[in-house]
Amino acid sequence: MLKRILHELKRHAPFTLFGAFTGIVLMVVIVLSGATTELLHGLFEGLHAVHVLLSALVTAAMYRRYRKNVIACILIGFVGSVGIATLSDVIFPHHGGTLILLATSQEAEIHFHIPFIEHCWLISSMALVGVAIGMYKPMTKIPHTGHVLLSTWASLFYVIAHAHGAVNWLPLLPMVFVVLFVAVWVPCCVSDIAFPLLFVGKEGGEQGHHAHD
Repeated sequence: MLKRILHELKRHAPFTLFGAFTGIVLMVVIVLSGATTELLHGLFEGLHAVHVLLSALVTAAMYRRYRKNVIACILIGFVGSVGIATLSDVIFPHHGGTLILLATSQEAEIHFHIPFIEHCWLISSMALVGVAIGMYKPMTKIPHTGHVLLSTWASLFYVIAHAHGAVNWLPLLPMVFVVLFVAVWVPCCVSDIAFPLLFVGKEGGEQGHHAHD
């Protein structure tokens, strides 16, 4: 399984780099346009919710290809999407953004916000819809592509929207790029591939790449 995870991390690194680059371009546009905090909050909540749906779809679909246990598929899809999407969109960017502000002595802080707690009904509904789609039509390739981009943009909007205080983001773009890359690269591969394959045994671990390709 470790070899499988390392293989996927290596295979997805180039596309994740591209996703992080699109995030930086988007950040420049946001800073120069003077977008309001309310708009950024709304964009984050929307992107995170869709991210959860796609993550649940891919996680459930990956498990469904090898096992037909409906209850297990629902639980794995739900936990894998909500838990790891929170890690990718909230935990990683929160701590990464906080480190950036501390390292550059910015007079600001990143507010901690977990959508699953504050908007439980919305996030849970999106996860269950994603699981249902993944069980009905087990596809993984196209949703994973969208998953990476959505996660990148959600991570970006989280950092900007939840920064309390004046921050000059433009000089910090190289560090933001690193945060976006790490926040998406590891969690997305783990969620879509490694997490569901943990529950299907050796057969899934050996054949999972064929289902995902």
